[in-house]
Amino acid sequence: MEVPVRIVPYSNIYKDAFRKLNEKWIIKYFEMEEMDRLALHNPEEYILGKGGYIAVALLDDQPVGVCALIPCTYLGYDFELSKMGVSPKAQGKGIGKLLGQHIIDKAKELGAQKIFLESNRVLAPALALYKKLGFKEMTKVSSPYARSDIQMELEL
Repeated sequence: MEVPVRIVPYSNIYKDAFRKLNEKWIIKYFEMEEMDRLALHNPEEYILGKGGYIAVALLDDQPVGVCALIPCTYLGYDFELSKMGVSPKAQGKGIGKLLGQHIIDKAKELGAQKIFLESNRVLAPALALYKKLGFKEMTKVSSPYARSDIQMELEL
C-alpha cells in the first residue's frame, strides 16, 4: 500500500532539507547564485520573515519536496512561487503538483490576486507542471537570476 504524501508548513527541522533539495537541482542544471544562497541558507529571514511561506512534502515522514511562496516586489504581483525542488527518488509521484497546488491555495488564503514564477526552458518537466497548474508565460520583468529565461503568471 502506497503511503500518502503529506504537505506540512516549514519548520526549522526542515532547514537542511529545504537547502539540499534546491541545491541538488540548481547545481545539476545551473550554478548557485547569490540570491539562491541568501534564500536557502536563511529561509527564516529571506522568506518567512518577509511574510512568505514554505511547504514541505513528506513521504514516510521524510522531506522529499519543498516549495516557497515569497512576497513579490514586482508591481501587480503579490507573491512569487519559488524554490520548488523534489528529490530525484520521489519524482514522478505527483509531488510537484501537490506542492504547487498547495502553494497556490496558500496564496489565495493570504489574499493574493496574482502570483508569478521564474524558471528556465531547460526544465521542461517543471514548465509542463506550471502550465498544468494554470500559469501562463508573460513578458519579462527584471530578474535577479542569470538562469531565468522564462517567467510565468497565474491570476487567482
